Amino acid sequence: MDTVPNLLQSAGRDSESSWKNVPTQAIGAGDVRFAYRELGKHHGGTPVVFLTHLAAVLDNWDPRIVDGMAASHHIVAFDNRGVGASSGSPSNSIEAMASDAIAFIQAMGFEQVDLVGFSMGGMIAQEIVLQQPQRVRRMILAGTGPAGGEGISKVAAVANYDLLRGLFSSQDPKQFLFFTRTPNGIEAGQAFLARLAERTDNRDKEISPTAYMAQLWALYAWGQKPPADLSAVQQPVLVVNGDDDRMVPTANTYDLARRLPHSELVIYPDAGHGALFQFHEDFVLKSLRFLQ
Repeated sequence: MDTVPNLLQSAGRDSESSWKNVPTQAIGAGDVRFAYRELGKHHGGTPVVFLTHLAAVLDNWDPRIVDGMAASHHIVAFDNRGVGASSGSPSNSIEAMASDAIAFIQAMGFEQVDLVGFSMGGMIAQEIVLQQPQRVRRMILAGTGPAGGEGISKVAAVANYDLLRGLFSSQDPKQFLFFTRTPNGIEAGQAFLARLAERTDNRDKEISPTAYMAQLWALYAWGQKPPADLSAVQQPVLVVNGDDDRMVPTANTYDLARRLPHSELVIYPDAGHGALFQFHEDFVLKSLRFLQ
């Protein structure tokens, strides 16, 4: 446990293997070529698979989080089918995205994985563990909620409203979607966006409008879906959010933690949907300790 702060201090430094320069690779699974990046493979152990949020590609992961966790774990992140540099038609349901993720995990030769799911990725993680519980050892679910959760079917309205706010204010919409409008939130958002820009070469393709619409439909359907029996999930789960999440209201985080029998709950103050990015240092520390 005493080594965790030292690992965090080394994260984010320029090296041969960091999120800002790790190459993008591809692997076939059925008729799909999945684009992915991996770090820390030499550590061995249970691979940690990252499942990303609405409209995201590989470049949307915070380098401090990936590098921080890769300091002691084998980290793998990939583009969903039909998103970014991955081929195929985009999936329009969370269940199909989970099946795609399982296909990717199998193609990589991983018998068991840990999952880190943010927002939509956290919903995908829930479906993965329900479809193939033996495939998952532990899960970290951030900024997400259960099927049928409060406000989840309205994510499209919130996202599109903030896209317009960003357009009219010449700002990245993630500044509104992920962070509070307090001084702390605004500053954290600006720092996060600067970190996302650190990778300048060989960046991923942006999500297409078709894939974005498919994901919005998937989120609407997930929000309308009857709640799943999460008492069947026997894996340890770390549940994380900010206290003021507009995209997936924080009430869902409390609900999720209550319904998962082996959960730990972390709520960050003065933080929104992107609390894991705002408090990335603490999030990495808590994640490393949880995965140990």
